[in-house]
Amino acid sequence: MNKGILYGIGAYVFWGFFPIYWKLLHHVPAIQLIGHRIIWSFLLLIVFIFFTGQWTEFRVTINGKVLRTYTIAAFLIGVNWFLYVWAVNANFIVETSLGYFINPLISVLLGVIFLKERLRAAQWIPVVLAAIGVTYLTFVYGRLPYIALTLAFSFGLYGLVKKLSPLGALYGLSIETGILFIPALAYLIFVEVTGSAYFIHTGTTADLLMIGAGLVTTVPLLMFASAARSIPLWVVGLLQYIAPTLQFLIGVFIYREPFSHYQLIGFGIVWIALVVFLVENYLANRSPIEPLPEMGEG
Repeated sequence: MNKGILYGIGAYVFWGFFPIYWKLLHHVPAIQLIGHRIIWSFLLLIVFIFFTGQWTEFRVTINGKVLRTYTIAAFLIGVNWFLYVWAVNANFIVETSLGYFINPLISVLLGVIFLKERLRAAQWIPVVLAAIGVTYLTFVYGRLPYIALTLAFSFGLYGLVKKLSPLGALYGLSIETGILFIPALAYLIFVEVTGSAYFIHTGTTADLLMIGAGLVTTVPLLMFASAARSIPLWVVGLLQYIAPTLQFLIGVFIYREPFSHYQLIGFGIVWIALVVFLVENYLANRSPIEPLPEMGEG
């Protein structure tokens, strides 16, 4: 099997099992977990850049325009990370999976709104179907599925900013976590001083898992970056559904989150929308002569 495909599968499987990792730290407030995720991710990324001989190149890329762009990206990914970890530990894994199922369709919609991209007539079908599915689930839940929508829109907007940004995934995330580093460190120092910190106060296992948050953030990112450079875009499009599928299965079958047949109908509409989206995208981009375009680092 193509090494790029293996890296892609590895990255999405990694992300798919994220709920289990965060559940191991369910006793730690989400905002403290995100603080540690930011700090250890930044330190690990900087060490990686330094020891792979990229420090000079990385430093040269930083300027005022880059910092302004990545400040927006940092805010969006911070919101996404916080809500995801909170939702997982508040027993909303199934709803988080819905957010990442509909995220590609949200990204398409954002492209139309902000980049003036034009959709083919058939591309509107999955967008409308997804809207119907979300509307139906709103009535089933008795509320707007705000967790799923916030995750989808925050990550979709993050992807939009990254699309317009000049740097690749490694440098981009390094700058984003660097921007968040000082506020995160200040907050963790504050909770330590006020006696409400969990790090070094709840056992070695919890401490190692909080430190490991940096590793589980950067490893799948680097795997994905390697995959995206070497496999076609449509393959990436197929692989991205591994993560929310695993999250959905984990939520229903491991953590026994409620999932009624009414929810199944709503999710089913969304899944049909995704199948239509993938098939239409594949048929529209298929060429008997030219290879499919490859995704570059975002």
